[in-house]
Amino acid sequence: MDFFEAQARAKQRTSRLVALFAVAVLGTVLAGYVATVFALRQTHDYRPSRSGRGAQVSALQAQPPSWWQPRLFLGVSMATFAVVGLASLYKWNEFSGGGSAVAESVGARRVDPHTTDTMERRLLNVVEEMAIASGVPVPGVYIMDEEPAINAFAAGLTTNDAVVAVTRGTLERLSRDELQAVVGHEFSHILNGDMRLNMRLTALVFGILVLGLAGRGILWSLRFQSFGGSRDREGKNSGGLVVAIALIGVALLIIGYVGYFFGRLIQAAVSRQREFLADASAVQFTRNPGGMTGALKKIGGLALGSSMQSNKSGAIGHFFFAQGFRSNFGGLWATHPPLDERIRAIDPQFDGTMIEAPEVVDVAHESFVSAGLAPAAPAAPHALPPRLPGATPSSALNAIGVLSPEQILNSQLLLDSTPTALRTAAQTAAGAQVLLFALLLNDDASTRARQRQLIASRAGGEALRILDELSPALRDLQPAHKLPLLQLALPALRPLPPSALNPFLATLDELVQADGCVSAFEFALQKLLIRSLALGRSPGAAVTQIYSFNAVVPEISVVLSAMAHLSENGTVSAAEAFALGAAQIKLIEGELELLSPAESDVGPLDPALDRLAVASPAIRQRVVAACAHIAGADGEILVREAELLRAIAATLDVPMPPLAVG
Repeated sequence: MDFFEAQARAKQRTSRLVALFAVAVLGTVLAGYVATVFALRQTHDYRPSRSGRGAQVSALQAQPPSWWQPRLFLGVSMATFAVVGLASLYKWNEFSGGGSAVAESVGARRVDPHTTDTMERRLLNVVEEMAIASGVPVPGVYIMDEEPAINAFAAGLTTNDAVVAVTRGTLERLSRDELQAVVGHEFSHILNGDMRLNMRLTALVFGILVLGLAGRGILWSLRFQSFGGSRDREGKNSGGLVVAIALIGVALLIIGYVGYFFGRLIQAAVSRQREFLADASAVQFTRNPGGMTGALKKIGGLALGSSMQSNKSGAIGHFFFAQGFRSNFGGLWATHPPLDERIRAIDPQFDGTMIEAPEVVDVAHESFVSAGLAPAAPAAPHALPPRLPGATPSSALNAIGVLSPEQILNSQLLLDSTPTALRTAAQTAAGAQVLLFALLLNDDASTRARQRQLIASRAGGEALRILDELSPALRDLQPAHKLPLLQLALPALRPLPPSALNPFLATLDELVQADGCVSAFEFALQKLLIRSLALGRSPGAAVTQIYSFNAVVPEISVVLSAMAHLSENGTVSAAEAFALGAAQIKLIEGELELLSPAESDVGPLDPALDRLAVASPAIRQRVVAACAHIAGADGEILVREAELLRAIAATLDVPMPPLAVG
């Protein structure tokens, strides 16, 4: 699975980076210790004593402090680690709010999902296409209004709190193909685990920088101190203390900024390597090299290029699509390769000619479809996109975390064939809530009537009115449209405060329970929604706590049993399907047990998935693989099987795109 391989590579890169920064910190400790001993030796009192016993004391005092003092070394080490560690934790805590916290820290503005601005709608449409195609929740979309250059970045700790931010110049100067290439580049960072790595890099570099800032603060605090003082003993001691403090301040300043220099070197080197991969991935996603080279050439032909005007963005320079700030030290701090190298990596025939970017692209001459303002096939708005080959376990697993041109085309057609009224409803908080209520309405007339009464009593008459307006579009809605509609609704639901969100989720649960049973789709919708909103609000909660397969044997048995009972039909029994899945987890195959339907229904399944969500990537990978083989045990993945499979994958933070199902 490319997704898990990419995540593993990101983890390996993180481990190497932590090791490199650990070496840098150890070097900082040694430098700090040497500087401290040097300062003590320079301020040591060498005054001789005149006679008697005092002569012995004087002789001892006359000896300068030893270069090796274990207690002093321990103290300097602990102080350095404490400063660097606490500073890094402080910066990491700033990022605990996820991608939105990063975007807002640089002054970016969140795009209203209901915007009617043509350029903003075009951007939202491109991001939605990429999200549906890759199976990740639709990221928040931000614009840096005060930045006329061409640039963009993705930020977040997980796919659930990710954001994509672009500058005003990107929005106004790029064609749709070029904009799609830039967004594809950023989605590569989302899918490859680069976002979390970027945020860790920033926190670690800041931790080392704080030493330099501390030294500068010490020197600033001593600016009014005189190094002269009185000639008496007390005055000399006081003056010596001030000198020692000043020397420590100078040492911290030098050591901190030297550490920061090498930290930035590491940061820049890692960033440059990833940019080539992201460029290549974007070209692979879109199968349109001209989109990526066009965007890069326009940066080269623009006087401002990709340069950011605000210093607020300096700390996240390695997040950006292109070099955001002037690189010092002969390019050693460059976070991105030179533009001509990036272009030639895609187009070896590039002759060095850049493109003069227009002030504003002529969106009016783009079709309303490409601008994201109208469906592509108005004559048949409810039609499904052309059928792709039926999903099999291997095709489902190969699609995880991968964007292919076929998937992007399928997502475009899927979105274009979605009724416009439903897409419009998904763009507002009130409309998105009613839309999800509507997706849960039962086919049975009496149950449906009870559900409508429940909506009216819990959400009010306005919700019922919106529901009635959506009814014509809902009547012929195809199953393939339902989960993508949930993805489209997520950006409008994320900003809801708990006072509004909790009643909404409670009403949703009552609608699910209205007929006394929970279908695969109902479980999938609830699980996808709750998991995405929870991680979107607290992305720091996504931590690995379980590394042993043996620790989660009961939970894996529950999940595989639930999928096996759902997949049982006249061709394949639950036991046969379960055995196919268990064979994908050889390490514990003999310990897994097919449970009864009652032991693996929604009640036990929900907590089992929550526990597996904090398992290691290796465990989550094998569980998803096992479920895919169970779902396709009869050679075909059906709608209900695909819905549960996507719910399981999403709970385990595994992006699975829409499947071609029977």
